[in-house]
This record gives sequence, C-alpha cells and structure tokens, in this order.
Amino acid sequence: MKPTAPVANEETDNMEMTIKIDYEGYWRDVNSGGIPSASGVYSVYAATYDAHDKTVDLKRLLYIGEAADVGDRIRNHERRPDWTKQLRTGEVLCFSIGRVERTIRERAEAALIFKHKPPLNTSCTEEFNYDRTTMSLSGKCALLTTDFTVERTVRRAAWR
Repeated sequence: MKPTAPVANEETDNMEMTIKIDYEGYWRDVNSGGIPSASGVYSVYAATYDAHDKTVDLKRLLYIGEAADVGDRIRNHERRPDWTKQLRTGEVLCFSIGRVERTIRERAEAALIFKHKPPLNTSCTEEFNYDRTTMSLSGKCALLTTDFTVERTVRRAAWR
C-alpha cells in the first residue's frame, strides 16, 4: 500500500496532514538482509523467537527511525550496540518498516517518536515541531498506537 499525503513544498511543515502507513515485517536481526531498500520509517523491537512455530513475540519498542533506505540504515546503524544492550536473555532484535514518501518521512518519524517515546530515541520525545498530524497505521505495527493525532508543541517564530 502506498503511503498517502499531500505533495510537500516549503509550507508542508505548516499545514495539517494525515499520514497513512502500512507496516511490513517482522524481520529478526539474522534476516535483516531481507528488509527492502525503501524510503520510510522503521521500528526496532526486543523480541523472543519461537523456532518451533517460527514466530516472534515482540516484548518492547526500543527505537523509531527514518531513512531513504530503511534496509541499509537498519543493517548499518551507528546505534546498533545500544539496541543490543537493551536485550534480555533469550531476546533478539526485530524490525518492522513502513514505506513513507521522502517529503514527509521526517514528519512521520517525529510524530511516531513523540507519541511512543521509545527509550533509545533522544530527539522528538518532548517537542513536536509540525502542525497537527494525524497518523493511521496498519499492518505489522505491534506495540504502536494505530490511530492518533499530535499537535505542534513549539510556537512558530513570528516574522517581522
């Protein structure tokens, strides 16, 4: 499913927007080579893997990010050691991705982080610098709120 949003321009940050994302996943770390090369957002989870049933049980959301190529970003992220430090005995890293157009990727990431406040994200947890943004998530988005709206928390500077 292709994400939907208005075409971005210089004023995209200053307009109300709805962003729809259909998440794909889940990939365990050992299978991260199969994550598509696509523009989008991604979620990093701590999970357990049941080899018999070939299923994952997502335990905790650790991090949310965005990239022009989510597959490459996840595999080569500089914070990977921080992600693995969060794992408990028997847990593995697990990922899901949502394809998002380049023009709204940072806004989608900021809304997701502001709403969910993953423990390893350091920016966008306390401030949201965009106008009202409504998110509608579907697919493989466990531990994420599927429908929510966030409001700008920082006032725009007045032009003089």
